[in-house]
Amino acid sequence: MGADVTAYAPDGRKIVLQAKRYGGTSKVTGPDLQRFGGTCYSVHGARVAAVVTTSTFTKQAREYAAHHGIRLLDGPGLAAWAGRTGPAPWH
Repeated sequence: MGADVTAYAPDGRKIVLQAKRYGGTSKVTGPDLQRFGGTCYSVHGARVAAVVTTSTFTKQAREYAAHHGIRLLDGPGLAAWAGRTGPAPWH
């Protein structure tokens, strides 16, 4: 149902993440975000919804995420979070 990880932020907010492991020129698309957006809040009860990818996002995906409050982490953002040099998706 679209949730790969469910967790809680230090302040207690429920976080729902979807992970997309894409390589090469593949990008996370608008329809990918729409499917996740249809369940992250209503089904999973997210207070923070985020999609993380090893790749990038299309313009349509970024626009959808901005309109629906879904946070995005692309490959460099994911690496920064993992390396503790960048913010976590709930910040």
